[in-house]
Amino acid sequence: MSILSIILQVLLALIFSMTGFMSVSGNKQQIEQFEHLNLPQWFRIVTGLVQLIGAVGLVIGIWYPSIAALAGLWSAMTMLGGFATHIKAKDPISKALPALILAMIAIIITLINLSELLSVF
Repeated sequence: MSILSIILQVLLALIFSMTGFMSVSGNKQQIEQFEHLNLPQWFRIVTGLVQLIGAVGLVIGIWYPSIAALAGLWSAMTMLGGFATHIKAKDPISKALPALILAMIAIIITLINLSELLSVF
């Protein structure tokens, strides 16, 4: 297991845990963000749950690298969706960039652990 992957997994898991919890719990900032993006509030809860599942997968992936690869892919898809949503809403790049950076971190996690995932098949 790569120490770089573990560091990135912990970092991403912390971020996803925090934002996922904020989304699910109805944090005012998250409610306003989803209103701004013209997304229904039920989707905020779904997004929060998706982030929390990703965080759990990233933590489990510390011991099971194939899970880290899957969780990285899951997280990358989530963040690429977030990036696209900001672009569609015509947000400034400064608001969309964090989602893209998190997607890139998730892709790095997937690539580092990809051989472990492929060995399962």
